[in-house]
Amino acid sequence: MAQEKRLKDNTINCLLETSAEEFAARPALGMALEKPLTYVDLFRSVCGMADMLKRKGVLKGDRVAILGENSPHWGIACLASMRIGAVVVPILPDFPEADVHHILFDSEAKILFTTQRQMDKVLGIREHKLSTVITLDDFRAETDLLPVEPISQFIEKARNFLRQIPGRIGLRSTAVAEDEIASIIYTSGTSGHSKAVMLTHGNFIANVLTTANHLLEIHPHWTFLSILPLSHTYEFTLGFLFPLLCGARVVYVGKTPTPSVLEKICRVEKPQVIPAVPLIMEKIYKKKVLPAFEKSLLLKLLARIPGMKMKIYRKIAAKLVDFFGGELQVMAIGGAAINREAEMFLKKSGFPYLIGYGLTESAPLLAGGPWGDGTIAVGSTGKPIPGVEIRIADPDPRTGIGEILARGPNIMKGYFRNPQATKEVLDDEGWLHTGDLGHFDKLSNLYIRGRSKNMILLANGENIYPEAIEDKINSCMHVAESLVLDNRGQLEAWVYLDYDLIDEETRGRSQQQKLEYISGLLQRLKEFVNPQLPAFSQIVRFVEHKEPFQKTATSKIKRYLYTHAAV
Repeated sequence: MAQEKRLKDNTINCLLETSAEEFAARPALGMALEKPLTYVDLFRSVCGMADMLKRKGVLKGDRVAILGENSPHWGIACLASMRIGAVVVPILPDFPEADVHHILFDSEAKILFTTQRQMDKVLGIREHKLSTVITLDDFRAETDLLPVEPISQFIEKARNFLRQIPGRIGLRSTAVAEDEIASIIYTSGTSGHSKAVMLTHGNFIANVLTTANHLLEIHPHWTFLSILPLSHTYEFTLGFLFPLLCGARVVYVGKTPTPSVLEKICRVEKPQVIPAVPLIMEKIYKKKVLPAFEKSLLLKLLARIPGMKMKIYRKIAAKLVDFFGGELQVMAIGGAAINREAEMFLKKSGFPYLIGYGLTESAPLLAGGPWGDGTIAVGSTGKPIPGVEIRIADPDPRTGIGEILARGPNIMKGYFRNPQATKEVLDDEGWLHTGDLGHFDKLSNLYIRGRSKNMILLANGENIYPEAIEDKINSCMHVAESLVLDNRGQLEAWVYLDYDLIDEETRGRSQQQKLEYISGLLQRLKEFVNPQLPAFSQIVRFVEHKEPFQKTATSKIKRYLYTHAAV
């Protein structure tokens, strides 16, 4: 491990200043296939925009909202706001208009940074405190409802201002302490209305320093590919602040990261690190790996030869690394649980990956890695990160499963203007009650078994963890995603199928024959899954769900939307 990373004070402002001095001429942020900003360019842009925000009347503690797709301008707007002590309110781009209005109203945001793609969600807002809307992509909106400025005007004014500053590369930031709020994040949640999480500068920096010093060593010449929304803590902390601390380069995709888009970008940018959600690797496993064995009799036969399946896996993994540009060092997977079968392939094939676990309330990492630890077990999230305590509350005497509690310097200050909700999850001793169920093995690996509120209690007294059953269902090649629900005391599985694969397999058949094929497929799923389950948790019915389930930004199904429909 390289020399330990330290900062003079644990604030995001100090992180930026330190990196600007240490890595001044190195590339920092850029859109894919375009020339990036250097660290000194980034710092000067942040300083200039910070001054312009001050001139707009933004004071320390004021809220500045950002609603837009990832870009260097997103990062500049965020860092500039924090530099003057403002509180950044990032809004997920896929939030509907009603949620956007609620967040802007509830947070009392004074300034909004947004893009053309998001503008329609903003123009109809009433009873707001916004003084200005600034477009990150230079979109010029014609409206009398809100003053709208393209960011280029801001930047030009900032440059003119900075030209008047001799010598030093930037300005002093507003004094900010590590226990002051850096961001208020309205969670997308999987259980209904979102909550506004208050995270301090110290919360974020604790996570970033721990990641750099104990979990994963990053070199300044490395490139991060950013494909997850910056408005989510996972990407913001591990895909933005972390590489900036280490002097790495961050590349933004700029469009939907389809396989063809990713392949084209990776061929040129050759990233070493890609923070990703499990869904990406699960799709690759089902589309690339499983079909290779299902459709090839030769591969099936070869796989029976001792040691041959491992060689086949390694060849497939090498092709995947080539797909991602050929220089991939680690795929950092988090935000949701990964399918066990898919992870087993990653492990056996030698594909470079690292699993992490956390919550928005913990900025976000609680457990993961460390990189290269051979004792990390498949199906676990690795070890608790250094500096964070994790314990299991009231574990089941048979299984050891109980609620996961966490305590450490990365735990949130509380929920914005919601002391009752804060009291429900943060106890007097500082423990965060995560609502997740889990247990440890003898090697201190943490296993997540699902959400406590998702647990199904059957009439016979047995506890059912639906996520564990869904994991088995989702390992089937024909299944895109599934949801296990309690329907009047009986378990049923709603299954959204891979219709592209089904269309390929039923080409030339009549509509009736296709329906019969799907009916038979659901029956075969039942026959495949139930023998793997205890008698009390077997699925009574497999039901075809004909459209994708609604999901959060990290691809978790919004379960609360479906639980009442099953009863």
